[in-house]
Amino acid sequence: MQIFGVDIGGSGIKGAPVDLDKGDLAQERHKVLTPHPATPDGVADGVKQVVDHFGWTGPVGVTFPGVVTDGATIRTAANVDDSWIDTDARLLLGERLGGLPVTVVNDADAAGVAEMHFGAGRGRRGTVILLTFGTGIGSAVFVDGVLLPNTELGHLELDGHDAEKRASSKAREDHDMSWEHWAAHRVRTYLAHVEMLFSPELFIIGGGVSRKSHKFLPHIEGIKAEIVPAQLQNNAGIVGAAMRAAGR
Repeated sequence: MQIFGVDIGGSGIKGAPVDLDKGDLAQERHKVLTPHPATPDGVADGVKQVVDHFGWTGPVGVTFPGVVTDGATIRTAANVDDSWIDTDARLLLGERLGGLPVTVVNDADAAGVAEMHFGAGRGRRGTVILLTFGTGIGSAVFVDGVLLPNTELGHLELDGHDAEKRASSKAREDHDMSWEHWAAHRVRTYLAHVEMLFSPELFIIGGGVSRKSHKFLPHIEGIKAEIVPAQLQNNAGIVGAAMRAAGR
């Protein structure tokens, strides 16, 4: 069974048909740049470009970098334009896609669902936390495989700032930090704070940095929980969005 998944990020909008039997992309993904400002109309146009690239005519699952309620309504918009707040994204995107059925889900929640079903969290019990490091920091928290939605742990306070302003991948690039310094200081401090609050058995590190886990994971010390890279890497959001659109 194939369902289309789209992952809206702060820098790019990417998507592809997903093979839900294998938990992998059925075709090579297509990506367009996220417009700036990332307004609802501008982002909706980007989603349409991605979906139209494949000539897709079925259900579409879409991730969003913020709190999403009832599979439709946007409640926060940290790394996109504030005009998204209170937007019915399901209605907007459905209309832009010519009436295709659309499901909208928090981006990290989607990635977490995919990793728990097909990837690094498969079969794991207890508390598992997926953290995506990109433009911001997304989070998905699971207890015995059950998702607690819309946790947004990237906005915990760290050194007087939103954690994602200190420890995201974008923060590493903006401050020209080495992988070692970023991991040993910024990421370790953040993980220690999250561990103090939730005592997870497992951290899954996702987002684009998961492809380069060998550059930073060995430098994170003093964390009791096991730390592993996401197995689906940066495709996890696309896969999870498609799973949600299929009702999984």
